[in-house]
Amino acid sequence: MVTPDPAAPLTPAAQRVLDAASELFYERGIHAVGVDGIAEAAGVTKKTLYDRFGSKEALVVAYLRARDARWRAHLLATLDRVPSPGTARVLAVFDAAESWSTANSPRGCSAINARAESFPGDGDAVLAEVAAQKAWQVGLLADLCREAGVREPEDTARALMLLYEGAIVTVGMGTFDRPFARARSVAAAVLGLDDPSPTA
Repeated sequence: MVTPDPAAPLTPAAQRVLDAASELFYERGIHAVGVDGIAEAAGVTKKTLYDRFGSKEALVVAYLRARDARWRAHLLATLDRVPSPGTARVLAVFDAAESWSTANSPRGCSAINARAESFPGDGDAVLAEVAAQKAWQVGLLADLCREAGVREPEDTARALMLLYEGAIVTVGMGTFDRPFARARSVAAAVLGLDDPSPTA
């Protein structure tokens, strides 16, 4: 599989492919969308798609990386508004997730959705990308807990990740309103706090 250099700038045609694929993959599902439909939506030939991305699997990875990069930028911007180390920065992750999901993820997490669509025999690149994104999230929570002086920061981060993941799945399912706000309240209890006002 040809895997594009994620640091390399995309040509305008390649960016149109990625934009079209990102919209279609998220709205319809990865397996429901073929390269013909992506090329047509992007206004390019299949040759252009394959010349830039090499395979549908590589395009899926590029889609997941692009969404993850946008999420991380949103999350870090939210954390910048709570610059002092402490539990408020830990809880700000849930604030960021709520505002992100409202604007960008009505169908839940793109990485979780991609993992749910993976079948035996599929390539490993998508699964590896999803695992890397989730490992980064746990690592960030652990770092924030450590900076806040939380006891057993790694174990606490795993507990908070369960709340985070449960909330974003609930967003996609539409089980009840504002799951991240509810997860934040439980996270505050895990951290030994009353539930303070959100940062965003």
